[in-house]
Amino acid sequence: MPKSNSHQTVEDILPGLLPWERSIVKRLRTLVLECLPKATEKLSYGVPFYSRNRMICFIWPPTITWDPQQLKKKAANLAKGVTLGFCQGNLMSNESGVLLAEGRKQVYCMYFKSLGEIDDQQIRALLFEAELVDESFKKKRGR
Repeated sequence: MPKSNSHQTVEDILPGLLPWERSIVKRLRTLVLECLPKATEKLSYGVPFYSRNRMICFIWPPTITWDPQQLKKKAANLAKGVTLGFCQGNLMSNESGVLLAEGRKQVYCMYFKSLGEIDDQQIRALLFEAELVDESFKKKRGR
């Protein structure tokens, strides 16, 4: 299992992932980088987070855990799949209902267990909306 604090880049975490996780993370990352070209990619908790004005989204492979208590839930996490989380998901329209709150007030997520579950058009639309939400947090410049 990869140690979250020993990695500096997304490329560093990829070899430690299960093959199915790696392919999903790579595809989601490609979509995020394509749709959010102005966002900064940074590892936090050992997984890629993307931010500009605020945290926008993250990709969380289930084999990476940062909390020892999560080790007990590893099987459940693996069953859910790779998480694509939207940090301001509560502010997104979520008209299709694909973003799951799961009891959280702000962060909404979706999960992928295979590449075939990734609908590129749907993910792009969510990422573009997340960028619009992020723009609403842009600091106002003085006159």
